[in-house]
Amino acid sequence: MKVKEIYDFIDSFAPFSTQCEWDNSGLLIGNPDNEITKIGFSLDADISVINEAAEKGCNLIIAHHPVIFRPLKSISDEDPVAALIRNNINIICAHTNLDKSAEGVNFVFANTLGLKNIRRFETETEANMCFIGDIEETSPMDFSKIVSEKLCATVEFTDACKVIKTVAVCGGAGGEFIYELQDKVDAFVSGEFSYHEFLDSKRLGISAIRAGHFETENPVIPYLHDKIKNYFNIECVLLNHKNPANYIGVNNAT
Repeated sequence: MKVKEIYDFIDSFAPFSTQCEWDNSGLLIGNPDNEITKIGFSLDADISVINEAAEKGCNLIIAHHPVIFRPLKSISDEDPVAALIRNNINIICAHTNLDKSAEGVNFVFANTLGLKNIRRFETETEANMCFIGDIEETSPMDFSKIVSEKLCATVEFTDACKVIKTVAVCGGAGGEFIYELQDKVDAFVSGEFSYHEFLDSKRLGISAIRAGHFETENPVIPYLHDKIKNYFNIECVLLNHKNPANYIGVNNAT
């Protein structure tokens, strides 16, 4: 099994050519002709993930967030790039191409929440990655509880004071899309909303639910693991990557 075979398979359902122009998805470290014996999967490839991959004998990591994103001005021994090269580990990062895919981050996210009739939100905005689905009528409070339970997440929400029947989702940092969703959905679940996006949500008539960047994107990793393992019958492992954020405070939801 070669790196190129894995790359081509991902490309078949999440084409790397569809990534946003500012993104850096693809084979970021390694060689397409390198032989692969074991694959590790993680949302991010930080130093702890790379060390675990090396200990478990993985010579390919598939991650969502690019390990090289902003320009590198220096590389220390503990930099993830140095650790990957030192341990002879290839890495494929599928970021916005996987966000947009019909079998990617937001499709899996929508299914995790139990949405029905899932479809892509069609827009002229190149970067838009939202998917829309339907639920049985419920209140913003009750739906927020469902989101919290399904994602095992601490959530914050706004109440647009109307019943929720149609929901948009966008994993990660998707709050900016709320303005395009006006009059199209009753609720929008994303990983991140700014204060002003939260403030505007009521004016737009959309209950906004902030469920965490990690929590809204991580469900795609087990999905990718199973999809690739079943297709190639190659040894695969879910790496022990945890949310980098810790939470403390008082919940004032009423």
